[in-house]
Parts: sequence; structure tokens; C-alpha cells
Amino acid sequence: MTRFSSALARRPRGVYIATGVGTALTAIIGLALFLPLVGFLAATTASTAGLVPFPVAAVTGVTLLGIVLVVGALLLAVTRRRPWLSWTLAVIAVLVALAVTVFPLVAVAVGSADRASDIVPLITDLWRRVTGG
Repeated sequence: MTRFSSALARRPRGVYIATGVGTALTAIIGLALFLPLVGFLAATTASTAGLVPFPVAAVTGVTLLGIVLVVGALLLAVTRRRPWLSWTLAVIAVLVALAVTVFPLVAVAVGSADRASDIVPLITDLWRRVTGG
């Protein structure tokens, strides 16, 4: 009687190619897009003395959740036996990486818009004090 282990079964080459492409693209997105963008936004917050808000906790939470989802999708991709399913999971990993990359930009834009609405009453109050009206 021969024992057959599913962990040692050969997978089609397409499964490994899909996982490799997904891994490479998510690494490029993380290193070439996410890290420079977060660094730029954090530097903008620092240089404006907090006038442009940077939500550290939200960005950190979304980043950690994104890492878990990307790693999970890529691990599922490498363990599948059908190449089309591996490609689907690799594309999902890339889309999650792109969504995580866009989140800090959207969060800073929303925070800045909130700050802009807070600044208008301050400016009108200062204008009234200066002009005496």
C-alpha cells in the first residue's frame, strides 16, 4: 500500500508562476509605491506642524490588515492545484496591496478637508478682530 501525501503532490508550473508574479508585484507596490508615499505624507505632516493630519493608527491598522490578507492570498495561491485559482488569488493580493497603498492618501485628504472646514471660522474671526467689524 502506497501512502500519498497531498503536501508533496506536484503542482502545475502555472501555480508557481502565478504566485511568483503576485509576490513580485506586491513587493514592488510595497517598496516603490507604499513606503515612499507614506514617507512623503508623514514628512508633509511634520513640515506643516500638524496642519495636514496623518492618521498613524488608522494607516498602521490598515497596513497590518493588508499584510495579513496579501500573505494569506499568496499562501493560498501556492497551495492550490489549479493555475486559474492561483492567478485569481495572486490578482486579489495585488489589488489588496494597491488598496492599502491608496488608503493613506485618502485618509490624509479627508483629514485635510476636515481641517479646512475648521479653519474657515478661525480666519473669519481673525478678520473681524483685525478689521473691527
